[in-house]
Amino acid sequence: MKFLGNKATVMPLAAIAAMLAFGMPQADAQGLFERLFGGGIRHTPQGDFPPPPSRQKSRFKPNATAPAVSRSAGNKRSGGGGGAVQISSPSYYTYKSDPLVRVDFSTLAVTPGPAMPQDAAFQPSSATPSSVTGAAFREAIAGLGDYELYAEKDIAKALVAYYSANPDFIWVTGASANSRAQDAVRVLGEAASYGLTPADYTVEVPAASVSTSDADARLKELVRFEMALSARVLRYVHDAQSGRVDPNRMTGYYDFPAKPLDMEGVLKTLARTQQARTYLESRHPQNVEYQALRVELESLQASAEDEIVVDPKLLLKPGETSPELPKLLAKIARNLDDEMGGAYGEILARLATSEVYDPELVPVIKAVQKKAGMKGDGVIGPRTVAALAGTSKVDKIQKVKVALEELRWLPSDLGSPRVFINQPAFTASYIENGEEKLKTRAVIGKTTNQTSFFYDQVEQVDFHPYWGVPQSILVNEMLPRLRRDPGYLDRAGYEVVNARGKRIPSSSVNWGAYGAKIPYGVRQLPSEANALGELKILFPNKHAIYMHDTPQKSFFQRDMRALSHGCVRLQDPRGMAAAVLGTSVDYIAEKLKHGHSTEKVARTIPVYVAYFTAWPDISGNVEYFHDVYDRDTRLQQALDSTEAVRSPAS
Repeated sequence: MKFLGNKATVMPLAAIAAMLAFGMPQADAQGLFERLFGGGIRHTPQGDFPPPPSRQKSRFKPNATAPAVSRSAGNKRSGGGGGAVQISSPSYYTYKSDPLVRVDFSTLAVTPGPAMPQDAAFQPSSATPSSVTGAAFREAIAGLGDYELYAEKDIAKALVAYYSANPDFIWVTGASANSRAQDAVRVLGEAASYGLTPADYTVEVPAASVSTSDADARLKELVRFEMALSARVLRYVHDAQSGRVDPNRMTGYYDFPAKPLDMEGVLKTLARTQQARTYLESRHPQNVEYQALRVELESLQASAEDEIVVDPKLLLKPGETSPELPKLLAKIARNLDDEMGGAYGEILARLATSEVYDPELVPVIKAVQKKAGMKGDGVIGPRTVAALAGTSKVDKIQKVKVALEELRWLPSDLGSPRVFINQPAFTASYIENGEEKLKTRAVIGKTTNQTSFFYDQVEQVDFHPYWGVPQSILVNEMLPRLRRDPGYLDRAGYEVVNARGKRIPSSSVNWGAYGAKIPYGVRQLPSEANALGELKILFPNKHAIYMHDTPQKSFFQRDMRALSHGCVRLQDPRGMAAAVLGTSVDYIAEKLKHGHSTEKVARTIPVYVAYFTAWPDISGNVEYFHDVYDRDTRLQQALDSTEAVRSPAS
């Protein structure tokens, strides 16, 4: 499995000594600081602070201008002075799909080329016949002269390349579509069961019975069918493997490696197998979560719309009255299990039609809130309604389709063991051998400091960590105060180091001389007040996001936990550290008795910093969550853009 991110770089002691002895430019102070204290992360660590600005150039226009550094008009270009300076977070882009191109069949040369690789799981059978001779195929190509077939640029290129090297039909035998073609067309027609749009892959199959009097017309019809089906099969395989949109083109908060696809190899494999259905279905993710979402989608599409609809904005406290309350109580009664029914069934039956939130109902609401993973405060609000009354059928279907698309961005095999963080659920789990060994509440980034969506690999645990203050926070939040009070850091438990790694008093720095680039590193010493708490779990990545403890324990009691500056805070950091290190919580407690230290993770453990508003629990039951960052809406806009390109007439 390939993972993203910049891996930890160990700097030789000799190199450190040389830099300290001979010095280095002031501008490199932060870089040195990160190497010495950053836990292997070569980018500015976030801790509880905003993510660093995206430095990648994009040809996609952001929804709003968001430069990496902004300065008031009165500031000098030198970067110094006392004007306002800000380092911003990543942007969202207006997604524009690449246009389709007309396949240039005029360049189709049918000279044999070198054999291409094929999928090892779909080796040819000795009984697989050759459909027609090369001479007949050359004759058929003449029927493509005025054929207007539009496809994605890479698909158009692959079609010409494949048929130039392999001048034969895949989908035609004799004078009609063969069984391989029939299987492929059926699979394409079932695209909706995967949350895809069947119209994207529609191909008209030539009629089986034809007159033999017009052989040329029939040959033209067959060769055009051949090319159209190959083009749509390649689109289907691409969409099944990688998704219909490129997530990295949606926002700087998304970061996924490309999934290479040998399109000519796909056609080569299909030409040599009679297992077209099995092969095409194998290109979808092969994990249990994907299958559970498909089952949920099928169930939703077959179900009737729930006749009980509760006002999603309902806000009700004990003693207050609302006509929506009986609807909510009916929803709760419908989903009672044996335990809850035994405890509260009589109360619900007696007060089923009450529009007054009677005090007797408060324990019922608290119990079902806690069962849904909420705080259990007895107040009926929008989150309680969403959790207890559920999401509408239309919204559920939309969330499941979005989740299926997002899963196609991830590896087909999610790996075991693994860490899975689902941001909308505000949870982090450790999963091994199909069991959820640990599930803990998590705090993620605020809507103004969003946590990115990516995957990586856990590398180490830092005990009693130093917290290296990001340049973004040093510039955006600390610099204004330091200009007024240069000695603030000295009193607040921070250390300042210069470009040579030498500690210097904060009060000795002329902070007013600097703007967006500060040639000093700042770190917070390990302590109970340290922003990272007693430990952090690192998976070095360009977003500088990691999991960590926090002194702000009260945040975990809230239902809405998008409260940090980007990193993921854990309610049970010791349990997660023990899980990834393959040890016990007692061992972690002992390590914490001995001050600052680090320990490498010896196993390969992928970590998914994910974003799913529909996700199956470990038993396969799909749960639904609020779209805290409004990312589903943005993904739908990207999908709509893709549909508009693929079906311009609609």
